[in-house]
Amino acid sequence: MIGRLTLLALLPLLPVMADAQALIDPTRPPDAPLSVEGAVAEARKGPQLQSVLVSDNGRRVAVIDGRTVRVGDRIGNASVAGIAGTSVVLQRGKAMETLRLYPRQDAQAPGKAGKKRAYADQ
Repeated sequence: MIGRLTLLALLPLLPVMADAQALIDPTRPPDAPLSVEGAVAEARKGPQLQSVLVSDNGRRVAVIDGRTVRVGDRIGNASVAGIAGTSVVLQRGKAMETLRLYPRQDAQAPGKAGKKRAYADQ
């Protein structure tokens, strides 16, 4: 009987406990989407650069959408024109597109650049 009363007393708190799941992870990288919907929308924008390997002997390899590529390989209707430390250049005809490992750092508004540098220096 006491167990049932305790359960009934705690039932109104369930919605509050469910809201606690919406907290933002403090270990989340600063450029990660805040929600699953944001991640899905961002992933649909085009090919996503996931990893880059540039070795001392000149070997350059990247992972785009889970596929390992080298310069000259094709990704859809584009070809890999270049691989650098944190970016890959794709060429579609005469158009060039740069994929970056950290795209939001490069797309910051000029007024926020100072804050980003101060954070990086810490």
